[in-house]
Amino acid sequence: MATASVIQYGRRRGSSKTMHAVEGKKELMQPPDLRQVTILPKTEWLRIQGCLNQSNEYNESLKKASQEREAMHLRSKEVVKFWSNTIAGQRQKKLQAKKIREELEEEERKQIDIEEAKYQEQKRKAAIEKARCQQYYQTDRVKGFHSALLLTEVLKEREAQIELKQRKEDTSKYVNMEILAIMKRKENEAIEQEQQKALQRQLDNQATAEQLKLQAKEHELDRERKRLEDKKEADELQRLKELFLQEQGMQKQQKEEEKRNIMKAHMEHLSNRDIIRTIESQKQEMEEERRKLFANAKQKMAKLRKDKEEEIYREVQMHRERVLNKLAAQQKEQKNNEEEIIAKAVAQQDARLAQQQNEKEARRMTMLNAIASHREAMRQEQEQKEREDNQKALDMLYAKKEADRIFLEKQHLKAQKMKEDGRTLQDLHVNQMAEKQTKEQQIRKQQHDFETENAELIALEEKQFQQYAKKVINTATEANRNTYPLCKASREGIGGGLGPIFGGVRPSYLVQDDTGVQLPSYVGTRSQDVKELSETCDIQQSKKRLGFTW
Repeated sequence: MATASVIQYGRRRGSSKTMHAVEGKKELMQPPDLRQVTILPKTEWLRIQGCLNQSNEYNESLKKASQEREAMHLRSKEVVKFWSNTIAGQRQKKLQAKKIREELEEEERKQIDIEEAKYQEQKRKAAIEKARCQQYYQTDRVKGFHSALLLTEVLKEREAQIELKQRKEDTSKYVNMEILAIMKRKENEAIEQEQQKALQRQLDNQATAEQLKLQAKEHELDRERKRLEDKKEADELQRLKELFLQEQGMQKQQKEEEKRNIMKAHMEHLSNRDIIRTIESQKQEMEEERRKLFANAKQKMAKLRKDKEEEIYREVQMHRERVLNKLAAQQKEQKNNEEEIIAKAVAQQDARLAQQQNEKEARRMTMLNAIASHREAMRQEQEQKEREDNQKALDMLYAKKEADRIFLEKQHLKAQKMKEDGRTLQDLHVNQMAEKQTKEQQIRKQQHDFETENAELIALEEKQFQQYAKKVINTATEANRNTYPLCKASREGIGGGLGPIFGGVRPSYLVQDDTGVQLPSYVGTRSQDVKELSETCDIQQSKKRLGFTW
């Protein structure tokens, strides 16, 4: 081929892109060489393709066969699923029959359980009713009524015995000894039975008394326990009150201590301020003293300088006089060249005096300059010191103001905190009072509900007892029994006393002496009429009775 000489087993040797592009174009443009083209038949081409794709076709055929077997298995399962003559169908049928049988058995068990529950409920109701009746028969009032019923039976038996005795006396003349013996034996048996009944009643009464004693003892223990609980609660309240008072005392003591600390700090501040003022006044006095000393020293220096000048002037005058005197003497002695010598001497003397005067003036100027510089330095030092003192005073004033501001802020925060604590404590007290009031209202409501329920219960028990008593009295009346004890025992009110009824209870009133017997009842028609006259519930009836027409 054309490219065989260029590319052989690796990279190109190296040709330019343009040449390669030109060669590619030439190669594309040239027609294929038929001598270099190989033509394969179709069978050979298919054989080559089959050899290349043989593994893929085998896998696909396996997968397709597996899918066909799975689909055929599913179709077989769907077809035979509802057949009854197969093993799977028979097993499914047996499972369905077993499931139906278990459901029927479960329904039967549920029905049996329901019937058993109803039976047990009836038994419980019967047991509860029996216990309620026994408990009702064990109440004091019913026991008293049964005692009255027993007394009625005893009275009836006594009347029968009296009648029998009277009949025996009447028929003793006509009855033989055997009949009398039989009657006597029966009478003895009756007496023995009566004695046995009386003994049984005594034993029952003793058992009742023991039970009442146990109940009274239990009530006493309950009262004692309640009293101890009340005492414990009172002690706890007293302890809380003492703790509250102690906390108040501690808070008050803390407030007093804070006040004392504040007063102490204020007094220290005042004392420090007085000390600072005293120190400043002392400094001012020292400065004033220094100024006075400087002024006195200045005056003394001026005075000394003036005295020195006067002394110098006197010396000069005296020296001049001496010179003049000497010159006069020399003039007298030497008259030659007198004027020249005098003039020369005077000139020398004047020059020397001028030099001395200049030196003196220079020294004076030097001293004045030194004094001025010293004065200026002292003034500057004093001003610097005053500025430093003023700055220190300002810094101290700012520090005091800052300390006062911090102190006032702390006091304000402390007062705010105390105010918030007081508000919190007040809210706590208000909440406690509200809770206490709510609790008291709830207790009063519970007490009222309890009293209402108790009154309803007492009324219901009274109604049941009156129905039961009325039934027994009617039965006793039909049996020709003496119903007075029954009527007396069936009076309204619990307690069996002789007093009036209050809230469904008839209390007993005892005398205040050693006997402790119950007071008699003087309630009658006349006393009731007097009571109606003095206590009238209907105001209209009172108006009519008094003759008012409006």
